[in-house]
Amino acid sequence: MLKGVRGIGDFCWLNILTPDSAGAREFFTSLLGWDYRELPNGHQVLVGGEEIGGLWDLASPDTPDGVPPGIGLMVLVEDADTMSARVKELGGTARPPFDIRDRGRMVDCHDPLGANLDLWQAGRTGGMTSDETLHGAPCWYETMTHDIEKTVDYYTALFGWTVEKQTMEGMDYRVFSNGDHMVAGAMQITPELGDFPTHWAAYFTVDNVDQSAELVTQLDGEIILPPHDIPGVGRIAGVSSPQGVMFYMLTHE
Repeated sequence: MLKGVRGIGDFCWLNILTPDSAGAREFFTSLLGWDYRELPNGHQVLVGGEEIGGLWDLASPDTPDGVPPGIGLMVLVEDADTMSARVKELGGTARPPFDIRDRGRMVDCHDPLGANLDLWQAGRTGGMTSDETLHGAPCWYETMTHDIEKTVDYYTALFGWTVEKQTMEGMDYRVFSNGDHMVAGAMQITPELGDFPTHWAAYFTVDNVDQSAELVTQLDGEIILPPHDIPGVGRIAGVSSPQGVMFYMLTHE
């Protein structure tokens, strides 16, 4: 489990995009124990006093029209401009890189299947520094895709990640590693799972996933995937905030 400044090729930041920013902050504080610092047009999110990301109101002038509620993820790269060009070479799409004041340089990217995963070049900040084992900290990232082989080929070529095939709950599951540590998973969207677009999702550590799932309903959120065990991993649940932000919770074995 990671803590401290993330390395090149690690997930380094998340952006929560939500209507009703005040209500969203109250929900996530009650459920995940988040603290906040005010930012221009948003809030920095802290776990245990360490950064994990930002929370932004969809009504903010910085948010493009038509963006749905959700969690956007970023991976740390050495050179945003070089990697932006590489995204396009590999069949993805990338908007022109841009600076976030002196904090760093960002690229808004989508992979060849349409999943959004952005790039971050560190300036004054490298992004996330939280301990993944703490309640409320992001601890795992997963893409669900309509073409797992194409997805795996793209991300291993882009970031230099290695991949291992596993069988999880009878499904074909791939685990990406960045050097000596696992960073993310990928799974095929099958007809049994439903019809939805390729996307990335975030998991957050919680002390007790069953108690946290009960709290989600008390806070007017929704249970998307009831708590259940994943052998060798822990116990997970998929939920949505009252504002429509979907994510997973994980209690580690």
